Amino acid sequence: MWLTTERARQRLAKEKRLFVSHSEGEIPVCLIYPNRYAVGMANLGFQAAYRILSQDRRCRCERAFLPETDEAEALSRATAPLASLESQRPLPDFELLAFSLSFETDYLHILDILAAAHIPLLARDREDHHPLIIAGGPATFLNPEPVADFIDLFLIGEGEEMLPEFLELYAAVRTAKISRAEKLQRLSAVEGAYLPTLFTPQYDDAGRIVHVEYSGEGQPRVKRRLIENLDAYPTTSQILTPDAVFGDMYLIEASRGCEWGCRFCAAGFMYRPVRYRSFASLKQSVTEGLKERATIGLVGAEMASQPGIAAICDFIGQAGGRASPSSLKADVITRDLADALGAQQNRSATVAPEAGSERMRRVINKNLTEPEILRAAEWLVGSGIPSLKMYFMVGVPTEQREDVEAIADLTIKIHEKFCGKGAKVGGLTLSVNAFSPKPWTPLQWEPMEEIGPLRDKFALLKKRLGRFSRVTVDTESPREAYYQTLLSRGDRRTGQILLEAHKNGGDWWSIIQRLRREEKSPKSKVQSPKPLASSNPEPQTRNPDFFVHRRYGQQEILPWDFIDHSVSKQYLWVEWRKALLERQTPPCDVTTCHSCQAC
Repeated sequence: MWLTTERARQRLAKEKRLFVSHSEGEIPVCLIYPNRYAVGMANLGFQAAYRILSQDRRCRCERAFLPETDEAEALSRATAPLASLESQRPLPDFELLAFSLSFETDYLHILDILAAAHIPLLARDREDHHPLIIAGGPATFLNPEPVADFIDLFLIGEGEEMLPEFLELYAAVRTAKISRAEKLQRLSAVEGAYLPTLFTPQYDDAGRIVHVEYSGEGQPRVKRRLIENLDAYPTTSQILTPDAVFGDMYLIEASRGCEWGCRFCAAGFMYRPVRYRSFASLKQSVTEGLKERATIGLVGAEMASQPGIAAICDFIGQAGGRASPSSLKADVITRDLADALGAQQNRSATVAPEAGSERMRRVINKNLTEPEILRAAEWLVGSGIPSLKMYFMVGVPTEQREDVEAIADLTIKIHEKFCGKGAKVGGLTLSVNAFSPKPWTPLQWEPMEEIGPLRDKFALLKKRLGRFSRVTVDTESPREAYYQTLLSRGDRRTGQILLEAHKNGGDWWSIIQRLRREEKSPKSKVQSPKPLASSNPEPQTRNPDFFVHRRYGQQEILPWDFIDHSVSKQYLWVEWRKALLERQTPPCDVTTCHSCQAC
């Protein structure tokens, strides 16, 4: 295993740790990001969890990541299991393996890592000597069910307070003379803990969930954890390395959630109520960050609404740095904010109209007009920013051809105004994705559009905008959107698809194609495998379209309904109906409004 060991040494040598960790604790924990090192080390949630675990005197925390391609090839030929980054300790030698899950598309990598670690993939097959496999992160807030059969225990919600509580309880039970199952039962007493073995879904003949049997104490609900005061827990870069994505930046989380209530956006609902860090807190983090990096990445669901954002950006510039905020909502971009970004020689800015027509922006509750988009572009370009990036979606419910054409029309208007002769704009980049319905949003009941029509819409945009040399159209693969939707809206039965994809070398699309063909040709169907979970085996829904291209019913039990996000399901339903009626809802006022019940 020279290759992995040598690469670990090289990576550690490049890292700069900005906190003091404790390495004498009794509990060996490995925090795992199920993707490449470069991606994991750019994730603020992963870094925050690593600091919490590393500074807890009860722990000895290390990290592990999805092996690089050449490392995976070496591991496949080796007899030794996957090891940690810091000490090259084999993963089976840890007591806790903690997965940090930000994206559903990383679910398959959980299986890859467990296999490389020589640990049984299914939780039911593990014995007392195996590490406990726990998981948390934003993807699990929404819907952990597709991986419920592979994880022993989930921690649902924000971890700043929950992780120390879990460690305290684990320290009390780790040496107890009790079985693995009994340990997990006791650990599930932590608020926010989800023990899948306590929940057994039952299905009707059509494959819908009709009941969930609960064998635990109290109510069959898992309370998502949330911290009220973000200032008490600064979330910033904790380890700097040039090998990470955004490796030249110092990242600072400015807020959680979003006040605007866009009906497709999971972050705007699962982090409710929106919380902003104070100007003083951000200023302190910026001051610390500028000691390490010249570029400060300001992270939030929508940064133009951040109170004092123009002043923060100006403060960064006055100190000799450069502010790089994430996506900006066009109608709340001010001239002061645009001037602050332009003065720091930012090469690009990102805005997210999401839809080209006014009608579609009402459907998704964007609260944004075309004149406001054009004004934002004018201010940003006028401040000296040479390139603009714009996010759009296609395949949104009720969308018509003219709505897709409107994306091209809006782009052409911006191009004509700012990309003509003598213009300062170097280019317009459109990032166009297919709508993928997410749990805990008003559009969670809606299906994803079929792949064929989506391809036609992408082709239409590329054809209309292809003649403009300064316009680049980047589109997401409809297959990727299908896969993402399957894992977003699926229940435990989708775990079988993940397992088959893992056995197929990670080629999930060929598995999906085969299952869809079997559904369309009953005579060619093979016998369904036994269900992974202890739920009733009939019907064993095998068609992934059941989760991707089906509209869920109003009264239907959704796979993720057992999680208590404090957001009323009835409120989400009303918002869905308002979307179909093209009616907008004003942004959240957390001081007076209690409609969604999150406040």
